Amino acid sequence: MKKILLFMLALMLMVPTLSAEAASNESASKGKVLLVASSTNTLTLKDGKVDPTGYFLDELAVPSMRLIKEGYQVVLATPKGDIPVMDKVSNNVALFHGNQAALDEALDFVQHDPVMLHPIKIKDAIAEGLDNYAAVYVPGGHAPMNDLMQDKDFGKVLRYFHETGKPTAFLCHGPIASLAALDDPAGYRKALVSGTFDEQAEKSKNWQYAGYRMTIYSNAEEYSVEENVQQFTAFET
Repeated sequence: MKKILLFMLALMLMVPTLSAEAASNESASKGKVLLVASSTNTLTLKDGKVDPTGYFLDELAVPSMRLIKEGYQVVLATPKGDIPVMDKVSNNVALFHGNQAALDEALDFVQHDPVMLHPIKIKDAIAEGLDNYAAVYVPGGHAPMNDLMQDKDFGKVLRYFHETGKPTAFLCHGPIASLAALDDPAGYRKALVSGTFDEQAEKSKNWQYAGYRMTIYSNAEEYSVEENVQQFTAFET
């Protein structure tokens, strides 16, 4: 039975301890994992409002630190090869089960670890050879809805991992990036924004994940969060 392996969900339930030795000793590595994040830090809504965005701290840091602890080398890649931006909303101890030490560890990782400070371009990972990577992982946050879901280079990455049967993992909003594997992901995104469903259906043909079962943050959940944010903002002002 065909599946997309969402193995990172289990990792999110754990509080890892970063192993500096595993991080620095590439020769002893079990293999490389390609961590893919967005190069964008804002999201433009239909009403023209521009919201700050980025990756969610827990969704990027916790799985990455766990992979390093388990002996994998994590390589961060973005479309532009720049350091991705954290969504400040995710700097929240509640997302770490109230564990301040776990939050501080995650912040230290994204602010100081060489993995985060030396990203590469997605196309450079391709040029290096994707056979050097054991898996690919995309964390959530709204940012993948901008560039990753229509990035043709990332589409090549997804097609490689799909064709070779290597693990492809997404979390929360991350699965939206799987649309990069479409023949015309930019065209599909435009159709999605404009609400032209016939065009969406046409643009979605030949998608390698058609017929697969996967989970992603739903519209109903999104509306609920938007309402809570609006209420919180009104309370703060």
